[in-house]
Amino acid sequence: MSLGKRAKILTENQERAILHFLETHGRYTKRNRVLFLLSIKAGLRAKEIALLRWSMVTDAEGLVTSAISIENNVSKGKKGGRIVPMNRDLKVALEAHHSEQHSKPSQDSPVICSERGRRARAGEAMSPASIADWFGDLYRGLGFDGCSSHSGRRTFITRAARKIGGVGGSLRDVQHLAGHSTLATTQIYIEGEGDAQRKIVDLI
Repeated sequence: MSLGKRAKILTENQERAILHFLETHGRYTKRNRVLFLLSIKAGLRAKEIALLRWSMVTDAEGLVTSAISIENNVSKGKKGGRIVPMNRDLKVALEAHHSEQHSKPSQDSPVICSERGRRARAGEAMSPASIADWFGDLYRGLGFDGCSSHSGRRTFITRAARKIGGVGGSLRDVQHLAGHSTLATTQIYIEGEGDAQRKIVDLI
């Protein structure tokens, strides 16, 4: 993956702007907040968001759990399944989205449903392509050039890589959170930090 083709990561200011926009525009504000947070706070791919079921984020009583269970058949490849600890903001958003459903969704129901016509009435999931298009439309509408459905995932992985050492972890932990089969793949996703690079060079 060449540098020019990588989706840009999001700044904290951009993240706040996106969340404010999603809270104030459209009919499906709670669903859309969850959709965005699954990308930036859990690092999920568009396919994983599309195939995510309530059984992967709730217990038998329908309560949102402390982790997201990504099954192998939902992820990319046979070994992409993983457990992602639940971000606090994402948990609150999932609880609000779950309670907004007209009837208690079954464990097999998709977390993110289509909002279009018959598919919406039937409670059908958005397709991975539709989710990728949703992110593309969102970022273009806000003028965030170079961002795509992968931007939230790249942001999640980059932020995790920069902070993992502070909690006693390593890039291996980030690799597991991302669901990558190799550490080399994870490293491709990580955006470099110019200030850190300048500081380390002065220490050499």
